[in-house]
Amino acid sequence: MGSHLIYVVGASGSGKDTLMGYARQKLAGDPRVCFAHRYITRCATAGGENHVALTPQEFTSRENGKLFAMHWSSHGMHYGIGIEINQWLAKGITVVINGSREYLEEARQRYPELLPVTIDVATDVLRARLLARGREDAESVEQRLRRHETLQRQPLPGVRIQNNGLVEAAGDELVHLIAAHTQGVATCV
Repeated sequence: MGSHLIYVVGASGSGKDTLMGYARQKLAGDPRVCFAHRYITRCATAGGENHVALTPQEFTSRENGKLFAMHWSSHGMHYGIGIEINQWLAKGITVVINGSREYLEEARQRYPELLPVTIDVATDVLRARLLARGREDAESVEQRLRRHETLQRQPLPGVRIQNNGLVEAAGDELVHLIAAHTQGVATCV
């Protein structure tokens, strides 16, 4: 029984958290799929992602204790994926991770079976979403858009899902992709 690691990436505002939440809900009854929580140095109530909030000191302690399978920093915060994913993969479970585009190459070195999935969005749609959520000022939004356009010119390997329309359209595409890479009967613990 093989294991699969699905590594979902996308710009802030691409709808990645929404699509992963949609897929998580649709696949909640499938014991062969597990969505990994990220450990993040931000408030538990910030953003739409279901994550584990850590203080910077807690994060450093876990990092020093080698409790992260992957970890990176972005936009002044630290992100980690717990080593529990190694147990899930060993049991043949398909593991879905909310990843980082910048960390992808290191993640692929650690997990050669990793399947990158990029949630892509048109720049005008991304601008509207970032402005609507109101977390950043206009200049910060424009910086994110410039970064997004730069990264779009460097296409990542793997699968691309366009998320310019209804959540259900891109969400169902993600659900079908995860289901297609799920095999065997294991249990997420």
